[in-house]
Amino acid sequence: MRIIQIIDSLEAGGAERMAVNYANALAERIDFSGLVVTRKQGDLRNQLEDNVSFLFLGKKSSLDINAVFKLRKFVLQNRVEVVHAHSTSIFFAILLKIISPRIRIIWHDHYGDSEFLQKRPHWGLKIASLFLKGIIAVNQNLKVWSQKQLHFENVIYLPNFPSKENEVEENTSLKGMVGKRILSLANLRLQKNHFLLLEVAKMLQVSHPDWTFHLVGKDFGDAYSFQIKNLILELNLQNTVFVYGSKKDVANIMKQATLAILTSQSEGLPVALLEYGWHSKPVVVTRVGEITLLVQEGVNGFIVDSNKPDLFYKAVIQLIEREELRAFYGEALYKTVKEYYSEEAVLNNYLNWLK
Repeated sequence: MRIIQIIDSLEAGGAERMAVNYANALAERIDFSGLVVTRKQGDLRNQLEDNVSFLFLGKKSSLDINAVFKLRKFVLQNRVEVVHAHSTSIFFAILLKIISPRIRIIWHDHYGDSEFLQKRPHWGLKIASLFLKGIIAVNQNLKVWSQKQLHFENVIYLPNFPSKENEVEENTSLKGMVGKRILSLANLRLQKNHFLLLEVAKMLQVSHPDWTFHLVGKDFGDAYSFQIKNLILELNLQNTVFVYGSKKDVANIMKQATLAILTSQSEGLPVALLEYGWHSKPVVVTRVGEITLLVQEGVNGFIVDSNKPDLFYKAVIQLIEREELRAFYGEALYKTVKEYYSEEAVLNNYLNWLK
């Protein structure tokens, strides 16, 4: 089988990480695996294995004909059979389908606001679905949505999976005291609800002032980012909450964190949570999306409602004050991720579905 992944950029994000993970994992299992980036490169380029064929199109517009024919040449030269398009790259993949009708296209739906699907525009996707052979949904809500709203039958739910990180220069040094760092691996987006994080940080500043929060993820420099940074100053949290932006050396950062959190108000199955588990980090997370399938209260972590800062704070305190509980939950989450969300399990289902 000969498959390429298509993604709009390689900046750090869940969909982008999964495009790289699929390309790398498939390179060991099929005849040809490639990754095509349409619009913008990024830090995740360094995570691509050498045995994955790479093409950057640098498209200038949605209807960049030169980029479409550049992709078509790549597809023909490498005898590609399946184009696996992630998120909004599906629309560019359809342009390829129009001039190369034999290509089979599957769409990987990573839509993040799965708690608010009733507001999701769907007419453009409904037209796009006419060109598809199959749809991959990253959670059950998205699977049902594609079946009902797009009237598309061949939809499969495949969870995200973590992948080993290639060696990169370990140049990120987290601030704060060793053994007292709380990591939030999430891009600065409204969906990730850093407002909840700041509420918890303010409470913790009073009870446990030595503990610090470390926000790692892409900073878009937009109104949301501005609001979060302003709140840090207004709440006098500049020595408690630190913002780093996007970083390449995630494994190195994980080593420096004592526990990890996600404060999202909407999610699918976040790749960050899988990475927390892969690195045996004890977690406090919100009860949204598919998170409840991975984290079970009292079994392998703490899970609370997304609008309950007091409960979130109390859960964090339990992990802070009980070192043995941190070790227990970290190991339990690692075992869960390894057993149910491994690369091998997901890829076997994926390849059987394609066949």
